[in-house]
Amino acid sequence: MKISNRIIMKISTLHLIFLAVLISVLILPGAIFAQQETAASIAVNPAQQKWVLVIHGGAGGPVKGTMSAAEEKAYLSKLDEALKVGGAILSAGGTSMDAVESAVRFMEDCPLFNAGKGAVLNENGKAELDAAIMDGRTGMAGSVAGVTTIKNPVTAARRVMEKTNHVMLVGGGAEKFAKTQGLEMVDPSYFITPARLDAWKKSREVQPKTPVKTQPSMEKHGTVGAVALDQQGNLAAATSTGGLMGKMAGRVGDSPIIGSGTYANNKTCAVSATGHGEFFMRNVVAYDLSALMEYRGMPLEEAGKMEIMEKLKNLKADGGLIAVDREGNITMPFNTNAMFRGFMRSGGEQQTAIY
Repeated sequence: MKISNRIIMKISTLHLIFLAVLISVLILPGAIFAQQETAASIAVNPAQQKWVLVIHGGAGGPVKGTMSAAEEKAYLSKLDEALKVGGAILSAGGTSMDAVESAVRFMEDCPLFNAGKGAVLNENGKAELDAAIMDGRTGMAGSVAGVTTIKNPVTAARRVMEKTNHVMLVGGGAEKFAKTQGLEMVDPSYFITPARLDAWKKSREVQPKTPVKTQPSMEKHGTVGAVALDQQGNLAAATSTGGLMGKMAGRVGDSPIIGSGTYANNKTCAVSATGHGEFFMRNVVAYDLSALMEYRGMPLEEAGKMEIMEKLKNLKADGGLIAVDREGNITMPFNTNAMFRGFMRSGGEQQTAIY
């Protein structure tokens, strides 16, 4: 009886081993094949994915024909360069956040635009800078306002978003934070260019007590901004500005106000505005555009035109905006003489314009 039990146990053990081998032969290759299929379905060729970058260098410029051909060429050239900076990131599969920050940083460093170096001056002849950035994927945002020593305010805005529990830091608090983050700090004189200083002096000679209403058209607006859709389908927006020439010290415009001059939401669109900030703030223009799309089902272009060509125009407010939706559609409406702008898409399409 003991011998029989041993034989049975040996046979049972052999059966189990055989079954295990059989299962591994029949099932495991299928599992491996299935894993390979899953991996193949996830793998994406970046070159085949849609991405879009749109930028602006401000609305409210001079009437067509008043700028020299050389000046126009210089602006268009810098817009092209800004597009290439952000476009290189998107084409390589980078994020929309990195793309808009990099494009705006480039324009902050370019003295032609009213942001960073070359920003307009307040009533005291000082550059006070504002900037914001927003991630359409997470809904997180950051901004700084009234800063005078941060070389690239848009990067400081992103650090506020990523490294603090806040959305906005202003003045000395923002600058102290930027230092702790190791951001590049500069003397306030860095931002002042001869052209801006000359324009400021002329504006003071005309009517020093009412600076905002007496600015030449070229000095009214010059905010820079960028919006992008990356290959992962995420939207982002960033805006940076020196504000209005001769503004009161401490004045903050719409650019760093989330929902007014800057907004991004993956459900709808990303927006960066430029113009007379007080009107954009009172009408919450950037968010309102998104809301028209989300709650009324309005297409991007129609919503953009309603904001700029109807809502603001009826209030006798001037300005413009750039926006891109989650499908990659873009709009760039403006009701001023000009708006420095451009866009680049996957596939190589690229355009810049002023009028």
